[in-house]
Amino acid sequence: MEEEDVEMTEDAKELLTKIGVESTLRYAIHLITCSNLVAMKRKAQEVDVPDIRKVYSLFVDVKRSTQFLMEYQQEFMFSEVHEEEDADMPQAKEG
Repeated sequence: MEEEDVEMTEDAKELLTKIGVESTLRYAIHLITCSNLVAMKRKAQEVDVPDIRKVYSLFVDVKRSTQFLMEYQQEFMFSEVHEEEDADMPQAKEG
């Protein structure tokens, strides 16, 4: 990737292309930078698929973040606050 000054294997480029199509170009570009840091840490000359996978597992895109929140929304604190507020509110009398 000339623009980012990062050397990558062909497999890594294909994976990033797939991620960019399924997510956003901005997210894929961030993965390039972070994956390069992971590759540098292991003293590699170029980014490879395992570097991208590691970063992909650490940084979540909007789609996966939204999916996670929807799946686990009942386990977050704000759902308990609404339940407590509902219990504390006076009930309307019928009649």
